[in-house]
Amino acid sequence: MIEILSETPLATVQDLGRFGLLNQGVGTSGAMDPLALAAGNLLLGNEADAAAIEVQVFPFAVRFHEPCAFAVTGADCAARLQDQPVLPWWAGQAAAGDSLTLRRPEGGTWRGSRAYVCVAGGFAVPPVLGSRSTQLRGAFGGHEGRALRQGDRLAAGAPGTGNRPTGFGLVPPAFAMPLQREGCTAVRVLPAAEYERFTKAAHEALWSAEWKITPHSDRYGYRLAGPSLRPTAPIELRSHGIVPGVIQIPHGGQPIVQMRDAQPSGGYPKIGTVIEADLWRLGQAPIGSRIRFVACTWDEAVAAFEETERWAARVRRLAALHAERGT
Repeated sequence: MIEILSETPLATVQDLGRFGLLNQGVGTSGAMDPLALAAGNLLLGNEADAAAIEVQVFPFAVRFHEPCAFAVTGADCAARLQDQPVLPWWAGQAAAGDSLTLRRPEGGTWRGSRAYVCVAGGFAVPPVLGSRSTQLRGAFGGHEGRALRQGDRLAAGAPGTGNRPTGFGLVPPAFAMPLQREGCTAVRVLPAAEYERFTKAAHEALWSAEWKITPHSDRYGYRLAGPSLRPTAPIELRSHGIVPGVIQIPHGGQPIVQMRDAQPSGGYPKIGTVIEADLWRLGQAPIGSRIRFVACTWDEAVAAFEETERWAARVRRLAALHAERGT
């Protein structure tokens, strides 16, 4: 059992998402950085999609009410267990009564914007429509369908999972699979259905400009600021199915990238789609930072996805090796 100590808003219980229901109007939800959530779980011997806490406003603090193995992944938030520093992307052990505090991510080569608190056995919240992810707009899933509040208590793990091999960690994907352009976060993008209906100048700007993530961005979508992207002629579309990663261009010409809580349909023209293998990079890009889009082919997108799968497989093997050794 853990208790939320802070009044930090917008911390939610998430897993890898809710799939197969877009045709019924139910969005995907899930972790903005699925690699971080999956890695934290694998370090603890959990299934990759076990429920964890996604933290996006700091500081954030919890108290363990029983011994528990845990991991903090995602943003480097200078975590501390009691008065001892906690290494990022590392499996650790908490005693009953210990407090874990996450501080605001600072600068550096890479800092990210969201952290994940994972525990052995995952958080025991009831699944809704096949997932434990919180859907804030629909007010279901996670813990009572809402963000966590001070005083909330979550059952952590299951019998026999309180003590796991700890004291080991891994190289974060931002360093294992780097992708930057001129100091900016870079994400690879496939041209989408209406790409050819935009001007040549819009195409050039899409690939060459730095795009600022504005304060009007959240789990639903990232609103970007940069050059205005204009179609060759006005485009009117009926609402149609969309997925996380789709880059829509509203009438003002400033892109909106659909994120994990995106609605499952929309009518703005689509100029591109961030590939699935890079959605975690975008999910970790802080508000106010700048990103670049990198043109990508279908084969390159598949290769990038396979690279992330190999990275996750290495994490799984590492955790299994330490479990066998009992260290």
